[in-house]
Amino acid sequence: MAPSFNSSNSLYDFVVRDGNGVKGLVDSGVSEVPERYIQPPRERIKKHDSGVCDAPPIDLSKLNGAEHEKVVDEIARAAESLGFFQVVNHGVPLELLESLKAAAHTFFSLSPEKKAVYCSGVSPSPRVKYGTSFVPEKEKALEWKDYISMTFTSEEEALQYWPNQCKEVALEYLKLSTKMVRDIVEVLIGKLGVTLKDSEMERLLGMKMVNMNYYPACPNPDLTVGVGRHSDMGAITVLLQDGIGGLYVKVDEQNDADKEEWLEIPPIPGALVINIGDTLQILSNGKYKSAEHRVRTTSSQSRVSVPVFTLPKVTERIGPLAEVVEKDGLARYRQVLLQDYMKNFFGNAHAGKKSLDFARIN
Repeated sequence: MAPSFNSSNSLYDFVVRDGNGVKGLVDSGVSEVPERYIQPPRERIKKHDSGVCDAPPIDLSKLNGAEHEKVVDEIARAAESLGFFQVVNHGVPLELLESLKAAAHTFFSLSPEKKAVYCSGVSPSPRVKYGTSFVPEKEKALEWKDYISMTFTSEEEALQYWPNQCKEVALEYLKLSTKMVRDIVEVLIGKLGVTLKDSEMERLLGMKMVNMNYYPACPNPDLTVGVGRHSDMGAITVLLQDGIGGLYVKVDEQNDADKEEWLEIPPIPGALVINIGDTLQILSNGKYKSAEHRVRTTSSQSRVSVPVFTLPKVTERIGPLAEVVEKDGLARYRQVLLQDYMKNFFGNAHAGKKSLDFARIN
């Protein structure tokens, strides 16, 4: 018999404070979505109202050949319009991608006690965090998701502190993604008419995080979200989807909920999803779009996704590139310290692209 969460507080304590997560809730036998997870109607994802993004994946191997310019244009066009695209021949072996998905399932299948050792405040490293939802203490409706987040500082530290179930495969994924991220960012910065020195590129892409996200099967996906609407704060995110689907991207900048258009990014076997983050929107003075996106849950089976986030070091200042401002005639964003941007980003519940207002010049 499923436990009775007769108050919002007892549910919160079980899921968040005690580290049971949404998986613990599902494993306890709940047969309907608890009230704390029911989203307001505007935030619910209506699968039948969304289209599917049918753009073919971009072949990154062609960056080094005769079709270089064509591929550069494809990448820039995607970054300027949707802010999302998929890539193949990206340098990450397909067997590694399969191992990543398996490792994520293995980690989240651990007992709650074994996962809870990585909860904030007790984790053996402040750079490894197991949690649920996004900012549970600030959210009116919680997100149907558990995650483990691992910030990279050195291989030695990763091997010491990251969970045994996934550390080696996550580290390999991060290392192989790094070259791809740099190639894509060089293309996009080059398209702005700017060349960055190696040291500048290193500062822009100086911090890396790997997350493993777990979305347990949900009794009623129409009432919940796996992740609420948001844009990523970094430069570029590389995302491995499993084959189930559920990632949706907003097509326009409209704020009217009745006119919003969302597209599902379908899983393509062997492909990785790339999305533009706030940092590149700010650097490009708005030319590139950080993509507002969200994730739907599924009733049939649990799913995983594995993003690598690449962002500037926390001590860096980010602002529009001087050459772009000169060309545009005005700056649309102010210079901000990434540390301050992060504090604002992680201090609020997901709310579309409101995070960008922190840097916007009105």
